[in-house]
Amino acid sequence: MNQIYAFSALVGQDQMKLALILSVINPGLGGVLIRGEKGTAKSTAVRALTALLPEQEVMAGCRYGCDPDQIELWCDDCRTRSAKEINLRKRPLVELPLGATEDRLLGSINLEEALVKGESRFEPGLLAEANRGLLYVDEVNLLDDHLVDSLLDAAAMGRNIVEREGVSVSHPARFTLIGTMNPEEGELRPQLLDRFGLCVEVRGLSDQAQRQEVVRLRLEFEKDPDAFSARFRSAEIELGLKIDEAAKRLPTVKLPDEAVLSAVKICLDLGVDGHRGDLTVIKTALTLAAWLRRDHPGPDEILTAAELALPHRMRRKPFQEVDFDVRNRLKEVAAETS
Repeated sequence: MNQIYAFSALVGQDQMKLALILSVINPGLGGVLIRGEKGTAKSTAVRALTALLPEQEVMAGCRYGCDPDQIELWCDDCRTRSAKEINLRKRPLVELPLGATEDRLLGSINLEEALVKGESRFEPGLLAEANRGLLYVDEVNLLDDHLVDSLLDAAAMGRNIVEREGVSVSHPARFTLIGTMNPEEGELRPQLLDRFGLCVEVRGLSDQAQRQEVVRLRLEFEKDPDAFSARFRSAEIELGLKIDEAAKRLPTVKLPDEAVLSAVKICLDLGVDGHRGDLTVIKTALTLAAWLRRDHPGPDEILTAAELALPHRMRRKPFQEVDFDVRNRLKEVAAETS
């Protein structure tokens, strides 16, 4: 029985769906933070996304799912193999529970074995399982800050380093980080907000017809998940192929000087601190161009990228809520740069 809701069946929430799609096309964007009230399909969308993704080649027997074609990113075990055997797997979706310990997230070193036998045995954690996949944190705003810091550090470096009592182990940890949260239960620190590449807010649908469609589809899914899955199978396959094609097209997308100028001008005019926002806008615009089958990002792509990458980075007063209603301001700024 297929219990995964079809991504293609999600009604509305176009900005959330776009951010999720862009984040898997280009894991280098830095992941997505989805803010919104309960019951707005945040978790459903994340789980549905993984069902779209094609299988990936991995080194057979590798605990980290190393890519056979990216030798420079191999773990130490794969580097010492005499033969290269390849398996296929679905891209993993690893969920980090709120009660997880640091060892469960990062992995642990068996110090007793290291002291007795002189060999350090590493027990991989959730970051190892998530390599080349998705790491999902529901209610990320309730996660202990030190775990969020470790998580974001690993995501930024693409490697996880575990050090215990003079013993150090590292392994690849390149994953797409997706966090969801309800702002009513508390905000993330500004320093942590800035580390997420994209940020979107979702609200309950206000259109009556859309709300009716949500109810009808959900009841249909609960009545017969397999029939529901079969109904949307063609759309899911088509969407998955488009995502795969966009990821392959991304390295060929060109970056005009005008796009860089526009992105930088927008960031300056909106009072965005640091340079992470500028870079993320550019990367997002390039990814969006690949998704739309375009050779380079134009003004519309820059504007959409800024809308996804900047609201949580805009300078604001302490305790002031993040202002997500910035599209009109972005249009004004973009017009000034043209």
